[in-house]
Amino acid sequence: MELYGRDEERAVVKGLLDGARKQRGGVLVVRGEAGIGKTALLDHAAEHANDLRVLRGLGIESESELAFAGLHLLLGAHADRLDALPAPQARALRAAFGLDADVRAGADDGPAGAEAPGTGRGSSADRFLVGLAVLSLLGEIADERPLLVLVDDAQWLDQASVEALLFAARRLGSDPVALVFAVRDGHPFPASGLAELRLTGLDEESGAHLLHRHADGLPAHVRGMILQEAHGNPLALLELPAALSAAQRSGDLHADFFHLGSRPVSERVERTFLDRARALPARTQDLLLVAAAEPTGDLSAVLAAGRALGASLDDLAAAEASRLISVADGRLRFTHPLSRSAVYRAAPLSLRTAAHRALAGATTADRRAWHRAAAATGPDESVAADLERTAEAARRRGGHQAEAAAYERAAALSPADEQRARRLVAAAEAVENAGEQQRAATLADRAAAHPHDPLTRARLARIRATAANARGDQRAAHALLVDAAAEVGPHDAEAAAYMFLDAMSAAWALNDPGMIARTSAGLTALRPSSGPHAEPGAAHLVTAVDGLAAVALGDPARGLPAARLLVEASGAAASAPGLWERASTHWWHQLIGDLGAAYERARALERDCRAGDAIGLMPAALFHLARAQLLMGRLRDATATASEGARIAEDTRQGLFAGNLRGVLAHIAAAEGDEDRCRALTKELSAQGLPIAGAWSGGALALLDLGHGRHDESLHRLEDLWAGPHGHSGFALYALPDLVESAVRVGSTERAAAATAAFAKWADATGQPWARAVTLRCRALLATAGATGGVAGAGAAAAAGGSDPADALFAEAVGVHRAHPHDQRPFERARTELLYGEWLRRRLRRADARPRLRAALELFDAVGAPLWAERARAELRATGEATPIGDREPGLLDRLTPQELQIVRLAATGLSNRDIAAQLFLSPRTVGYHLYKAYPKLGVAARGELARMDLGEWRPSAGPEAEAPPGPA
Repeated sequence: MELYGRDEERAVVKGLLDGARKQRGGVLVVRGEAGIGKTALLDHAAEHANDLRVLRGLGIESESELAFAGLHLLLGAHADRLDALPAPQARALRAAFGLDADVRAGADDGPAGAEAPGTGRGSSADRFLVGLAVLSLLGEIADERPLLVLVDDAQWLDQASVEALLFAARRLGSDPVALVFAVRDGHPFPASGLAELRLTGLDEESGAHLLHRHADGLPAHVRGMILQEAHGNPLALLELPAALSAAQRSGDLHADFFHLGSRPVSERVERTFLDRARALPARTQDLLLVAAAEPTGDLSAVLAAGRALGASLDDLAAAEASRLISVADGRLRFTHPLSRSAVYRAAPLSLRTAAHRALAGATTADRRAWHRAAAATGPDESVAADLERTAEAARRRGGHQAEAAAYERAAALSPADEQRARRLVAAAEAVENAGEQQRAATLADRAAAHPHDPLTRARLARIRATAANARGDQRAAHALLVDAAAEVGPHDAEAAAYMFLDAMSAAWALNDPGMIARTSAGLTALRPSSGPHAEPGAAHLVTAVDGLAAVALGDPARGLPAARLLVEASGAAASAPGLWERASTHWWHQLIGDLGAAYERARALERDCRAGDAIGLMPAALFHLARAQLLMGRLRDATATASEGARIAEDTRQGLFAGNLRGVLAHIAAAEGDEDRCRALTKELSAQGLPIAGAWSGGALALLDLGHGRHDESLHRLEDLWAGPHGHSGFALYALPDLVESAVRVGSTERAAAATAAFAKWADATGQPWARAVTLRCRALLATAGATGGVAGAGAAAAAGGSDPADALFAEAVGVHRAHPHDQRPFERARTELLYGEWLRRRLRRADARPRLRAALELFDAVGAPLWAERARAELRATGEATPIGDREPGLLDRLTPQELQIVRLAATGLSNRDIAAQLFLSPRTVGYHLYKAYPKLGVAARGELARMDLGEWRPSAGPEAEAPPGPA
């Protein structure tokens, strides 16, 4: 096939194919209007891939509501390879393909509605696990030779197939797979981050060559008119001449007789197809309509339905002769999607209904239900029940969009209000499971217009509240949750308690005392001593919500034990509901201050999510882990964790966690002193428009300013954070010591004293040694400024000896840090050592200052904070250190990328590439590539050597030892 005027496009395709030949995966999204040449470019790619295996798929508009229909068409023929995949992935893909016996039974057997939707029962596949399975299957197919995958009309793919294919596409890495999607303009196809190629009209010279090749003999003025009307659209250049009459071809008729006018090119071409179809015999037109309504192209089904309308195989001959369709290998295909749409849209309703009714008798399962629905002209419980069975089958396969579409159509066809309402609720929950909170809320609003029992009203309120939270309207979310919890409390106390907990989260987000008080007041009926409806299962939740209210209202001593009870009570469950509960309650861990426990529980949550292939929960688990690693000064590990989490969050469309993980990365960049990266990440955060973006950005930029000595800017940002809606949250609590240091540096001791008092109040309630040490440091800073208000409880040494309060407080702070071998915050200890050393040097106690500064330098180097290390190094030089410590040589692990570090650590435990790939949601070949790159960086030649290396995994330790604090002079 010769492509005219597409030299640049052919070069792009060649580069993609060459990459696959060189073990380099690639993806290309080709966009353009109908007829612009997308299919021709895909055909060109296939023709030039003789040494590659080629798979072709097609999106079909009428199948866009059938879960995984597109994926099955593309990969179903390779189901025999599923046994080579990790077992969970194989199960997920079998379920998606309908090969699981339980799924088939759910589709074909039992009464509709036998299992309540949204209960979590059944074998519903994680839709992202299906994407991972697709990645593994593509890798298996490409193991023999490189693979080219072509998907035409991708805008018509069902949502489940789109998600699975894009999830795999973003992870091809080193797999020899080239994947090309062709997408028509005007239709959504969420391919952000993937390479795109936009096709535009051919230039005049190329268009003239194409027209001459396929329509030679036209008079020059007719060719010119067609070129002008086609606007470089290749399909128009091919089809418009064929639509001309003899008089038009000769040029004897005026231009008006071309009937082209100002309509879009696609409409003009579609009209030529329709004119061609209407010239066919009546029975051929009937059969064409049946074929247009049954897009799988199954010839036997089309002919069976055609027989019901009086048509036969012989009637296809005229359609083939007109070049509207082709038939091969038992499949009937329209020569272009526009010819299909022309035939279907122009048919009157009565004929379309007859065609779908005939097809319903010739097809099975899901397609039968949708054909019956298309043929329905009014409410019909039998059709609605059939669609409901289809919805349940889609749920078991993990196709939540298809499930929602079936439930929504079933609701529209339900004669009874009760059934209509129940199915709308199920549709709303399915859409929410698909991650589309706002559409779920719209369906929930429609469902709420019908009468429901209190439990169902609570389910709808939760959906609407989730959507309100997602768009940043915590006030609306809070009102929905509190009202619904009060109503459902007498019927399900535990459900009500969870709703009050979510309401408290919304109140916290706004730091609104009135909302907090209203939430706490609503708990009255649920408190164990308040009445007959109290349940033991709800008791710890009620206590926890009361405690969170106490913390928010300024009483951490009373509230923190309750918060601790909440996170500990949810820490053991490993079932799927338990994972969700653990992920949601882990938000409160930072309030407790026990970072070691927070890390261990986050690590356990992450391991359980990986083991259970709960990919949808991974962004939450990785955020909690990265946050703990950041607070503990494990910057390298936090970078690897947050980078992986952000990647998965983007792929799974979880914008809130993508933003939170960017916030962690911004804080890491700030601690490292990487100004460009920190500002770039905070800019991305701001562009996302998340309510929490200001808190993340403010804290990160304030730490960056503090490290660079810009104390005025740092203080301004931190005061905004403290006074803003997140002023009582973990963001502000953990930043208070930064505010104290900034305020002291600029001479604002009153603000420093207030921040010290607030931090001390919380630190005392946590009982954590690191928090006590940092409190002592804050009081020491106040003492250096001559403040007295912040030195209350100044420390044992000062009280006993009457010495300089700052000296005593600094010495005690360092002593508390060093007295606990499992110091949870080495970065904070380093800052304490640095501040003490700086103060000692300024007091001309250089000999006493050097051990403190050496300890600070070693700790900053260990955690990977070069800006702070340089500050310690400069202070050491100022003490007259005879042999100043030079810049630290990069360690072996510093040479690895975050992903290489993850893979190397897992390989060191003895896991195979396949096992590592399953844990990290990559392909085995990509794992092998990263190991290949990592070995020379580490100076090893084989996997076995990794087990003997120190790969920097965190173990509780005191950090670098240093001489004991000198004590007060």
